[in-house]
Amino acid sequence: MTNTEINRKRLYYVGNLSIFMIGLGFAVRANIAPNLQADIYDQIDLANSAAMVGEALGITFTGFALTLLFGSALVDLVGMKRMLLLSALGYIAGALGLLAATVMPVGPTVEMVVLASLLLTGLGWGAVEAASNPMVAALFPEEKTHRLNILHAWWPAGIVVGGLLGVAISAVGIPWEINMFVLLIPAVVLAWMVASSQFPETERVAAGVSYGDMFAELLKRPLFWVFWACMFLTAAAELAPGQWVNIALSNIVGMQGILLLVYVSALMFVMRHFAGPIVERISSVGLMFVSCLAAGIGLYLLSLANTPALAFAAATVWGIGVCYMWPTMLGIVGERFPRGGAMAMGLMGFAGGMSIQFVLPRMGGIFDAAKAEAAGGADQLATLSPEAMEAAVRYASVESFQSVAWIPLLLLPVFGVIWLYDRQRGGDGAESIHGQGDTH
Repeated sequence: MTNTEINRKRLYYVGNLSIFMIGLGFAVRANIAPNLQADIYDQIDLANSAAMVGEALGITFTGFALTLLFGSALVDLVGMKRMLLLSALGYIAGALGLLAATVMPVGPTVEMVVLASLLLTGLGWGAVEAASNPMVAALFPEEKTHRLNILHAWWPAGIVVGGLLGVAISAVGIPWEINMFVLLIPAVVLAWMVASSQFPETERVAAGVSYGDMFAELLKRPLFWVFWACMFLTAAAELAPGQWVNIALSNIVGMQGILLLVYVSALMFVMRHFAGPIVERISSVGLMFVSCLAAGIGLYLLSLANTPALAFAAATVWGIGVCYMWPTMLGIVGERFPRGGAMAMGLMGFAGGMSIQFVLPRMGGIFDAAKAEAAGGADQLATLSPEAMEAAVRYASVESFQSVAWIPLLLLPVFGVIWLYDRQRGGDGAESIHGQGDTH
């Protein structure tokens, strides 16, 4: 079946729903992180519980990265349909596993069940990215960055819905475990839509580019690996603070941090629909330069915010900064290395996922060390009064956010040099899959 014979509109809905589902999962994990820490990890090791919950959240990104690494290389063989069915099943199994963990006695077994369940959702997340990104690139080859930004607008939409549902669940006193049921509904709907749809070939396959040519394209192009390395840092600036926000910011500003995540996500949902006009004016790499500058400033301001009003102001700057990062990095690779196919996009997602696997536990470790420092030593934590513990946790929250504020600023010279080089050449570096050369 050729790409012109498939139902582009239906498949775009499938892609949007798949991205919505993984955004929903991101919000659910942020919602339940404090509950997992209090109900499980504090009982196991109070002094290191933040690092433990960071590791648990981080394993989701490990699953995500591994599926992207191998799934992107195999999506041409197994098909987008099977890959998206795998994603739906991963979320269903992961949600059911977390539900089972909540009724088990606290101990090493329940800790392993939590890790396995979060790993499954990560595998499902990676399968979504491995299939949906090359699908959209194949459906809309002439406007990849714009369409990928719109597709990934449904990520923050899922965060908004999941975050608000989590706040509502907490506000009315419903058990927090109900959050897991939030994941099941879109996963089941996605499985049905995928099973009843026809999918296109990837752009690489449709153009007749072989597997050997795909790998050769990536190996012989050093600039691809520059962008790949940049993805480690852009993902750390966007996703790690977002996953940590409910633990940290709740302690800094005295409100549910998930509300800030919901606000930023709503901002991102709107802004990503306007990526096309922005890219036309300043190019994809120019957009990344501006984004990194705003993200670094926003993260530092978030660590200083001590009232809800200041937190929302700082979150606005951070949100504007990180808004376009993930889809624009994918768009840059899709435009500049089209012969790299799904593998090129998958390697970018792998870099992003592995970045978070390292950064989240690091943020947790910084949090624990700062909390112990404020308490006068880890052995003093259990003796602190509620007021003293609150002050120690607030100090630790500030330290953990400041630890990542410098990350996006490291990329300013990299994107700045590439942006300037592109402008001197009179183009944006985009290429045709049938041959190299500027297409604009």
